[in-house]
Amino acid sequence: MEQHRTRPAQYGPRGGRPPLPPQGRGPDGSPGPARPVRAPGPGVQRSGGGAARRTAAVRPAGPEAVGAGRRMPSPRLTGLGGGLFCAALMLAFGFLDQLLFGASPTVYGVLFLPACVLTAVWVRRGDLLTAPIVVPIAFAVGLTTVADGGDGFTGALGGFVTALATEAGWLYGGTLIAGSIVIARRIRLVRRRVAARGGRAPA
Repeated sequence: MEQHRTRPAQYGPRGGRPPLPPQGRGPDGSPGPARPVRAPGPGVQRSGGGAARRTAAVRPAGPEAVGAGRRMPSPRLTGLGGGLFCAALMLAFGFLDQLLFGASPTVYGVLFLPACVLTAVWVRRGDLLTAPIVVPIAFAVGLTTVADGGDGFTGALGGFVTALATEAGWLYGGTLIAGSIVIARRIRLVRRRVAARGGRAPA
């Protein structure tokens, strides 16, 4: 009878290499520690939308944003608004002068100068020429609080005229300051318009 030759099964690794331990087990076959699953880092992009949101969130602020945060307030007043602002400011200065310094005309004149500067700086471009006009009116309005007048309307009017004559230097000085600021702003505005037209002189 024919005998079928059977080939014995070969156990163990070929070439004398030690068997690799199964996954999750140590070299001796015992269960080993589970391999930690690493979470994706902050730089891994999971989706296009999330990556765009992270990019927008970590984008540093440019110089425009920094400059906008540090920009000083610059209100723009109309001619009427500038006159009301300066008059109200001089009335407040007059009452403050009367309360703290006994209605000193010199203190009132000194406080008139910054009021002229603010009015000339904050008036809008279309009403620049109104600033030198409204500041003397505001000076006269606020002067009624510090003028030393007598009893009755005639006495009050005489005291106001006297204070206005004696403090005319502050009035002229503040008006001159406002006019200088207005002229400087006007020159700068004309230069900007010329530069915007490509260096051509305005017709």
